[in-house]
Amino acid sequence: MKKVNVALVRLIQFVVFVVSVFMVIVYFGAMVLLPLDAVVLLIKLMGVVGLNGFIAAFIAIPAVGYLSLMVYKTPGLCKMVVDAGVDLIKVSKTRIEAFNEIADAVKA
Repeated sequence: MKKVNVALVRLIQFVVFVVSVFMVIVYFGAMVLLPLDAVVLLIKLMGVVGLNGFIAAFIAIPAVGYLSLMVYKTPGLCKMVVDAGVDLIKVSKTRIEAFNEIADAVKA
């Protein structure tokens, strides 16, 4: 019965690991996809106004680049966003390692 309990603890540990990895990938992926989404939305908005897609992209890409530069120049904002992601990684690692203690307690 102890082996079944240890296997269940390891299974739950694996599920927590997978969910944690997914959350970290989504968090850092969102930072990459947000500017790209802003470019697409601006191109579509300019298309509604009547600009050609190429001309709209020619205007939208520098506009989003400038907005990204303003975010980059905001004191402490980039560091805060990255630190939040790093904290997410640290908390996930702590939660995954906590299962080792539970598994050791179940084995004994």
